[in-house]
Amino acid sequence: MRKAVNLTSNIFNPFSVGFVVIVLVSVDSTASILDALKWSLILIALSILPIYLFAIYLVRNSRLDSVFTSVRQQRTKIYALAVILGVVGCVILLYLKAPLMLLALFVTGFSAVVIFMCINLWWKVSLHTAFVAALVTVLVILYGFIAVVAVVLIPLVAWARIDAGHHSLAQAFTGALLAALILAAVFYLFGLV
Repeated sequence: MRKAVNLTSNIFNPFSVGFVVIVLVSVDSTASILDALKWSLILIALSILPIYLFAIYLVRNSRLDSVFTSVRQQRTKIYALAVILGVVGCVILLYLKAPLMLLALFVTGFSAVVIFMCINLWWKVSLHTAFVAALVTVLVILYGFIAVVAVVLIPLVAWARIDAGHHSLAQAFTGALLAALILAAVFYLFGLV
């Protein structure tokens, strides 16, 4: 059972799920695979990569217990960097005239980080379930009702995070619900749903 919990958490971690979401939206919002690759690399360089490298740096310098720390207080530095990257990224994407859906995705990420950072002042939400819920929401927006089958990923990841002792049911549920609502709201405001 422990192997299944760890495998689920490792496969559906925020970095890998974020990568998949960026690639899916890039492919859907561009005219060619080359454009999709270009925009995927830009978004990854503005978000996932620096946060991942910063987390590794903090772990190696004993300032973070793991890349996916479950200690609420240790998340503050990661959230602060994500907010800075969100602002810088939005400006860069506007300047580069990024496709609307990619800009909406980045604004979604920025909005979620600000909200989760505020919650983190007194409580924590599961980022694993948040990212998976965002993935499911993106799949439904891109591919329609058929993608609803992916919703089974949310309780699977929630179970893994709860069973591993990293989150409570409320933290997993809140992360998933907030992420799906934030993504849907931002995409609605951008006229994409």
